[in-house]
Amino acid sequence: MKNTIQFTLLLALMSVAAMSCNKNRLQVDPVNEYLSSNYYQNEEQVSAALIGAYDPIGWTMAYGQWISSVMFGEIRSDNANAGGDPSDQDQQGWQELDDFNNTEMNVVLHPLYRRNYIGIARANALLALTELESSTVEVYKAEAKFLRAYYHFELFRHFGPIPVVTEPLDPSDVNLERNTMSDVLGQVVKDCQEAADLLPTIAPSGEEGRATKGAAYALMGKAYLYWADLGEDDVARFDEAAAAFQQVVDLGLYQLVDDMQELYNFGARNTVESVFEIQHNPLWSSDWGWFEGVDGNGIIQLCGIRGLCADHPDYEAGWGFMPISEGLWNHFLEDDTYRRDVAIVSEDELAQDLEDAGASCDPIIDITQNNPNDFTGYWQEKYSNYKTYAGTNVNGGNEHLTKAQNTHVFRYADVLLMLAEALHRGSGSDNEAMLHIDMVRERAAGPGDNGGSFRNSSVVMAEEGWTLQDLIWYERRAELACEGDRWFDLVRSGRANASLFVGDGNKEANFDPEDLWLPIAFEETVLATQLTTYPDDSLFN
Repeated sequence: MKNTIQFTLLLALMSVAAMSCNKNRLQVDPVNEYLSSNYYQNEEQVSAALIGAYDPIGWTMAYGQWISSVMFGEIRSDNANAGGDPSDQDQQGWQELDDFNNTEMNVVLHPLYRRNYIGIARANALLALTELESSTVEVYKAEAKFLRAYYHFELFRHFGPIPVVTEPLDPSDVNLERNTMSDVLGQVVKDCQEAADLLPTIAPSGEEGRATKGAAYALMGKAYLYWADLGEDDVARFDEAAAAFQQVVDLGLYQLVDDMQELYNFGARNTVESVFEIQHNPLWSSDWGWFEGVDGNGIIQLCGIRGLCADHPDYEAGWGFMPISEGLWNHFLEDDTYRRDVAIVSEDELAQDLEDAGASCDPIIDITQNNPNDFTGYWQEKYSNYKTYAGTNVNGGNEHLTKAQNTHVFRYADVLLMLAEALHRGSGSDNEAMLHIDMVRERAAGPGDNGGSFRNSSVVMAEEGWTLQDLIWYERRAELACEGDRWFDLVRSGRANASLFVGDGNKEANFDPEDLWLPIAFEETVLATQLTTYPDDSLFN
């Protein structure tokens, strides 16, 4: 931005001077300045631009607001609430999103929307302005297409059909309109296919977190899954989704980690189960003054246990956001407690931790520090606020903003469950679908070989009186608890309604079908007057 401003001022001065001076004498090139017209000239520059396009993907905070999609997908749903301090006003924007009383003036909306379009703009600039040709640059362009697809999909999941942008924009392009669902998801699929054709199967050593074939096929499959579900159960698109997920499986690269807990331990990164995960880094000096995002994973501190006594052997106290609902705790079947305890920690478990460590404190949790409307005695444990994060910000920065556990976007377990769903809802084999589900269920029973002891899909359906679709919904909520998919699953499948929130006064009373999609922020619609605040039903075709 600084370079652009400088060049703009230079042009203005040149224009004035040209009125009285020889025009030819003022035809000079900027010195020590990179502009869009003279950048992207070599592989190093294209690589740097690509890193800039990746950057927004990891922002959990931007423009002074927390913007984690993990938080939104849980807090907006029946899995969690906003939490925070006793005022019930802590981070007001998130309280509004939790209680379904947000408007287009909500302070979280614009940073969330803007983050993704910044990513799209950076990807588009690389694709449009790079004329250099080499095999390396072709891969960089494939990564940019994956990122453009990812940012468009994230926008769609939050705001519904949004403007599709595939070229650099200038100020005259400000008045964009929403595209249709088919336009948006069709572009996501197109970009993913073109990316998958060129992306490597494995990211280069030391560059984990870059897009791969598996990541592109997983995103393509998920786009098809949403397209099919929101398109009145389109069997052909469910089949397309299944084909994309099968491509991930057929790569033969991914496995389920034997002990699910190891996915979320301190220092766990880029495991054999990771198809794509967002890299968070403690080495940049992220601080409160950073305007465009931070490189740490902000939700670790934000969603840590508020009021936890200092003597707990493993966890530091956090700020108490995203407390888990009793409904999610009770969702897990009696033989599914291992998976439950990987995702959720209870006050009883915290007491046991203290006892095992030969420590004690009373109270374990200072309830007076917590939001009384949202307190349940359950907290998420997949992004734990480990004491071992202390001192990892070796290059400075705020200790709370540099905690750097990665964010899972696609785990292999998720791919298997989405494949099972696509097979069942398309024209595939239910038996094959159940085999994929059973892989996830066997691992969920705990580490080691559970082949002869866990309840497989057929047994669960018979004993619980469930259909295969019931089992799929159960598995997705259980396996992906606290990872941010719950709300989006509810919306795309038509299951988001007020009955989910019985007993949660504000949510139950305030929920309206309009709340399925976030409104586009007033800051955008006041300038782009053809851009509607909410998506019209006619756009979902």
